[in-house]
Amino acid sequence: MAEKKTILIVDDIADNIDVLKDILIDTYAVKVAKNGPTAIKIAQKQLPDLILLDVMMPGMDGYEVCETLKNDNSTAHIPIIFVTAKNEERDEAKGFDVGAVDYITKPVSSAIVLRRVHNHLSLIKADQLNQLARSAIRMMGEAGHYNDTDTGQHIWRMAAYAKALALEIGLPSEFAEMIELAAPMHDTGKIGTPDSILKAPRKLTPDEWEIMKQHSQIGAEILSHSENPVFKLAAEIALNHHERWDGTGYPKEIKGEDIPLSARLVAIADVFDALTMKRPYKTPWSVEDALAEIQASSGSHFDPELVITFCAMKDQLLEIKNKWDD
Repeated sequence: MAEKKTILIVDDIADNIDVLKDILIDTYAVKVAKNGPTAIKIAQKQLPDLILLDVMMPGMDGYEVCETLKNDNSTAHIPIIFVTAKNEERDEAKGFDVGAVDYITKPVSSAIVLRRVHNHLSLIKADQLNQLARSAIRMMGEAGHYNDTDTGQHIWRMAAYAKALALEIGLPSEFAEMIELAAPMHDTGKIGTPDSILKAPRKLTPDEWEIMKQHSQIGAEILSHSENPVFKLAAEIALNHHERWDGTGYPKEIKGEDIPLSARLVAIADVFDALTMKRPYKTPWSVEDALAEIQASSGSHFDPELVITFCAMKDQLLEIKNKWDD
């Protein structure tokens, strides 16, 4: 059974505390404080999941309590909802200015209190899941380059290029953001490639090259175990980002628009960044030279329409590159 979330009720009037406690007690663990200093001590020691805070209290009012908690790193993350009879617009504005997430006016409604508390606790959970997903994405992306000569910075800069290109061709911002999250995992399959091949200081033999090419399928297999749309997109990119417009790529030798758009976007961004970054075996190419190489590969390696758009984005690409270089 899941542990109940803890709500701290802060009010100097016992009847007000009892009303809120009766509303919440069946669903949540409830703590109470009748003044500001006590509320701060309880919050710092017990870290409740959410605080319902009165504004008009003697001595230290609710605004001061909220400011104090938001200025303390240990309690700044706790959402605070003001529950007060002060319902002027300027009062609500001040509440939000000091860090509250919501405002409930007295006399309170049971349905409103329960819904507001539930909504803000749900937002916390969603944010935690989002952070977890981003951490997993970061780890998967870096795992693919752990034994490679690429720097970790490459995958994030390349992802920024891919997102910018997706937006430039008019794809929805939500999809462009998914591209940015999925692109760093394109080489996840390299964790299955032997170090002797990844770090070979020479041209690979034909047999070694066949082993190297397997990383696209390995990555797709790993990433396809998730039903999350970002990981499904990452699996699609991992499998297809080495396909070429003319059909001479791998692993399936598909060509043209049979190659998923996501992989076509990432292929350009990946090569452009690889050319312009410093590697142990080469100096970085200039942006101009890299774009010229992309242009020269239009219709053979890359989608010609995407090449036209990408090469026209020089200023934007420089801005992204300079940001990451800094």
